[in-house]
Amino acid sequence: MADKSPSKGAVKTAQSREDRLKAALKANLARRKAQSRARADGQGNEAGTPAPTGQKKDA
Repeated sequence: MADKSPSKGAVKTAQSREDRLKAALKANLARRKAQSRARADGQGNEAGTPAPTGQKKDA
């Protein structure tokens, strides 16, 4: 029987997928760290709107 090793195209595709996932994970971590720092500094959320207090306004 023939050896079923991955083709060069499949290896390249898997590597590019890993690279994309790695970049997305790094960006996500950086964003979450920035959010955490902003909360610790008392700046609220990134959008500049106040954090929700849990109270509902009368409609």
